[in-house]
Formats: sequence, C-alpha cells, structure tokens
Amino acid sequence: MPRILIAGGAGFLGANLSRRLLKDNNEVVCLDNLSTGHYQNIRDLTPSPRFEFIKADIVDPINLSFDKVFNLACPASPPQYQRLALQTIDACTLGVRNLLEATRRNNARMLHASTSEVYGDPEIHPQIESYRGNVGTLTDRACYDEGKRLAETLCYEYHKRGCAVRIARLFNTYGPFMDQDDGRVVSNFTISALTEQPLTIYGDGSQTRSFCYVSDTVEALLRFMDLAGDNLPVYNLGNPREVRIVDLAHSILQLTGSNAPMHFHSLPEADPKKRKPCIKRAHQTMNWLPRVSLESGLLQTIDYFTQLLRQQTNETGLAGTA
Repeated sequence: MPRILIAGGAGFLGANLSRRLLKDNNEVVCLDNLSTGHYQNIRDLTPSPRFEFIKADIVDPINLSFDKVFNLACPASPPQYQRLALQTIDACTLGVRNLLEATRRNNARMLHASTSEVYGDPEIHPQIESYRGNVGTLTDRACYDEGKRLAETLCYEYHKRGCAVRIARLFNTYGPFMDQDDGRVVSNFTISALTEQPLTIYGDGSQTRSFCYVSDTVEALLRFMDLAGDNLPVYNLGNPREVRIVDLAHSILQLTGSNAPMHFHSLPEADPKKRKPCIKRAHQTMNWLPRVSLESGLLQTIDYFTQLLRQQTNETGLAGTA
C-alpha cells in the first residue's frame, strides 16, 4: 500500500486530496502546522487506520518515510500570505528544500504545488508554461509570488541531482473546505451573499480569473504525480474558462438568491489583470480536462458554506443557552 505524505494536508486542497487518496486505498500522512489549515477539515478522517495527522512545520527537519509527497504547504490567499509574509518565504525556501531532501532520501517522488502567480501580471494571454512572467520583487504580493518562483528553482536544482519531482502551477481552485475567512474571491463573495453583506469588488471588476473546481484539480494532481518519465515536467492545471470578477459576483448573487449590494474599491497593488491557463500539455499527456462547470461547482460550494453557516449558528445558539 503506497504511503503518501501531504504537506499542508489540513488545508482546503489537502483535505480534498486526503479524501480521494483514502478512497483509492492509500495510506495518507497529513502534515500541517495549522497556521492556515484547520484540524476540523480532516477530523472525520482520523478514525481511519490508513490516515495519520502530524502537527509539524516543513521548515523543520522532516524524518518521515513515504513513497510520494504532495507539497501543498504554504499560505495561499493574499490576506494569509501578507499576514504571514516571512513564514511564507520560509515555507517556499527552507520548507521546500527540506521536503526535497526527504524525497531524495526516501527515493520517492514529489509533486510541488506552485501557482499561476509565478506569471505575475502577465503580458501574454493565455499563460503558457514557457512564459517567464512579469513579477515585481518589491510588492506586498512578492513574498508569495517570488517565494513560489524560488521554490521552482529549488525543484530544478534537486532534479539535476537525481530527485524525482514535478511542478504543478495551479489556477484558482475552489470548492468545499475553503476557509470562509481566507480572503479568496469565491469564498468572499459566497459568504457575503449568504449573509446579505456587500460584495467587495476591486477596480471595476473587469479583471479576469479562471476557476477550477477542486475535484478536477485533485484528479489532475493524481494523474500528474503518476506521470511517467525522468524529466522535470511543469504543467498548468486549471480551467481555461475566463471569467470577469464582476460576472462571478453576479453569478453568485443569482445562485444564492441574495440581494446583497456590490461595493467597488481601488485595485490592490500588483493585482493581475488577466488570468487564463493554457492546459494543452496536461490535456495531451494526461488526457485531463476540467469536467465540472462553473455553475455546478459554485452550487456545491454554496451548499457547503450554507451548511457551515447553519452549523455555526446552531453552535452559537447552544452556547448562548448554556
């Protein structure tokens, strides 16, 4: 039975990946320092004899045995990585190097979750893997953008030294187990709509993103991990459907039946104007394409947050009667 380590396994993507790996009869070790991940995301998995949770930080030495490792360990939304800027840099440098060392020592394979943010505010559209990006080093986003770029360089150097590694550049994954307060646009809009609070839109909302439902991302990660070959593959993984932020807001308001207003604010520094992946590599070599439509994915995400808010309301009510 394969023993698979998920660094950052208590986060949004890690919680979904853990469930899929357990379903496929793997042994899963979830490692997370819980700085942005949450134990409740994986609490229901702990009774399984094939699941183990370890509270630890990848910036510390990693003395674990495993066959494969998915590195998802890094704050992934602007409010999180800006609040934890130095920790984000450490995770992308010391942490990634520790995981690569452990991968080489175990003669294992590592999939590193990079990001579309390595392209910065792109000057070509859609973004292809060979594009070198347009990223500034002196911005509030640089701790994440440049951290992820350096992490890719570490993967490159360890690949030269015989380490089996692949790099996945993820584009705006969304779905159940997102943190309602993580500052990502889908969770922000959904929570605001469900609570009838204003939806905050930066700029005029014409900037675009490409949203990939989490089950499609998980399927791509699994196929990518098992991709044969000794090269260093770098793949964009995301949904190539391009959506304006203001149109996303209208869709969520319509799907929730909310009357919440939209409030417009100044565009943050270095915020990308466009985002759309070219996924030709992933399609041709792994026969992978996103299957879940934006409307279907949003409905499932809205249902998740609706249940979460209802549970929180019930717990608050019970606490008030204690």
